[in-house]
Amino acid sequence: MTDGNGNHPMTSHHSRLHVAIIMDGSGRWAVARGLPRAAGHAAGRAAVGRAVAAALKQGIGVLTLFTFSTDNWGRPESEVAELMGTFESFFSVDAPALVARGVRVTMMGRRDRLPASLRQGIEKVEAASGQQDRLHVRFAIDYSGREAILDAARRYQPSVGDSAGSFARWLAETAHGGEPAPDVDLLIRTGGEQRLSNCPLWEIAYAELYFTPCLWPDFGPADFDAAVQDFYARHRRFGLLPAAV
Repeated sequence: MTDGNGNHPMTSHHSRLHVAIIMDGSGRWAVARGLPRAAGHAAGRAAVGRAVAAALKQGIGVLTLFTFSTDNWGRPESEVAELMGTFESFFSVDAPALVARGVRVTMMGRRDRLPASLRQGIEKVEAASGQQDRLHVRFAIDYSGREAILDAARRYQPSVGDSAGSFARWLAETAHGGEPAPDVDLLIRTGGEQRLSNCPLWEIAYAELYFTPCLWPDFGPADFDAAVQDFYARHRRFGLLPAAV
């Protein structure tokens, strides 16, 4: 039995974890404080740094941050512009500091609709961090799990002997994610909502789900550690009987 990348799913027990986070609640955090939503996104940017620091401390292998869904283009134009500005500031200021700590930074999702200055900032950081291996942080920007699978399926030309792993590689290329990452082991969603919101659907096939009411700007190392400890307390069976696992 293999996972979505063509590997036996139980190998994740013996390798560094892939944690994904749906970062939700920044706007509500600001509104509850009588602040403009832009202030919530700025506070959310700081929470990204704390999450990366916590992942480094925990020895996580891959951290995927669901940053901006394709559906988010439907938000007010002013808020989208503020978000793009926040992303650009992060990649120009925060990301280089992460690279200096041994973090590889990449983006997955469409790039053709992003501001040129943001694309350039992302590409610069990707080039600078390509050899870093302490932690791989992936930002899903203008990303749709459904669209990524649909686009890959349209372009995929199967051949005899193909596996799920070969499709995963095609999917990663289609979504501009480079090589495929291991399947997600733990998916965290902040903000109290309990849904997947079109995140990387292929990779979360066997993910353990963890929902917390904590709004993203308040999410810190203790919250990250609590989610990881909850993960380790679970029994992952991957469709098998407990004795077999």
